[in-house]
Amino acid sequence: MKVMDRKDICSYDYRELEDEITGMGEKSFRSRQIYEWLHVKLIGDFAGMTNLSRQLRDRLEGEYKIAGMRVAEHQISKADPTEKFLFELEDGNMIESVLMRYTYGNSVCISSQAGCRMGCRFCASAIGGLKRNLTVSEMLRQIYQIQTISGERISNIVVMGTGEPLDNYDNFVKFVRMVSDEYGLNISQRNITASTCGIVPNMRRLASEGLQITLALSLHGSNQEKRERLMPVAGQYELTDVLEACDYYFQETGRRITFEYSLVSGVNDQPDDIRELTGILRKRNCHLNLIPVNPVRERDYRKPDRESALDFKNKLEKNGINVTIRRERGSDIDGACGQLRRRYAGENGRKQGETDEDICND
Repeated sequence: MKVMDRKDICSYDYRELEDEITGMGEKSFRSRQIYEWLHVKLIGDFAGMTNLSRQLRDRLEGEYKIAGMRVAEHQISKADPTEKFLFELEDGNMIESVLMRYTYGNSVCISSQAGCRMGCRFCASAIGGLKRNLTVSEMLRQIYQIQTISGERISNIVVMGTGEPLDNYDNFVKFVRMVSDEYGLNISQRNITASTCGIVPNMRRLASEGLQITLALSLHGSNQEKRERLMPVAGQYELTDVLEACDYYFQETGRRITFEYSLVSGVNDQPDDIRELTGILRKRNCHLNLIPVNPVRERDYRKPDRESALDFKNKLEKNGINVTIRRERGSDIDGACGQLRRRYAGENGRKQGETDEDICND
């Protein structure tokens, strides 16, 4: 059986794996052993599963695969405790992940898709469009690889790299359940944050999943017209409907919404924006995260200077808005999403049309 034809064993949750293994005629406890090798000990091959018989290991090798993910490049910042990883998937697609160390623990920013089809004007990922969704195992193994390489436990996850997680809904939800499962890494769902452009039906669907993750809405505009100018996907969903979906998520989960707002000089950082944002957010239990946008070579949007960004923030604070400016991380190592992959592609003569959204700075 060809490697690509073998079943992706890391995408099976605990119960699914149990059904697979007992279906092979093995005792159910074997599935627990295999699951622990894959999702706790983070092994990358069947040969290392030493408490299994040679016969069972050979059979697993023949019928299943542990999806590979090669580290194409690894950068370590000298400016702050941040590391950037460029992973090459089995089909040649490239994705980026970021390890960020904080006093409260280690956080990893992962991708949910190879490329993106949301079309945000300030975002380099939109240039090449969507290549494909990532599988559950490809999302998991970004974390597994980084934890293995660093030798340090990952305690927090942000799904804010390439792609729109709610556009890869089923795989994303399954990923959350598996990474927080007691049989796996058992990372608290309250330590998982996912960013969305505002896909209203799936926001409402997510609210009913019984999860406890934080939802971060990519707002980026203070009204419908500005959102559509910056985010073409906003044309599919009225801002009032998006905000109602945010309220519904809070109502169903009790989890406060974070609003992400990329500051673009002269576009969405004006006095009218302060007034409109205040009207949107003041009565909501939420947090506003300002992100001075990084320039994209193919676009003409500019990053506001620090003084202007601080003035915007201070005026919102005076209006009663809970707001912060996101700190830049990994500025000396292509820390913003997409920078590393674009440079790597250029240096290696590869066409990488899609690049990641600049949202991993924290």
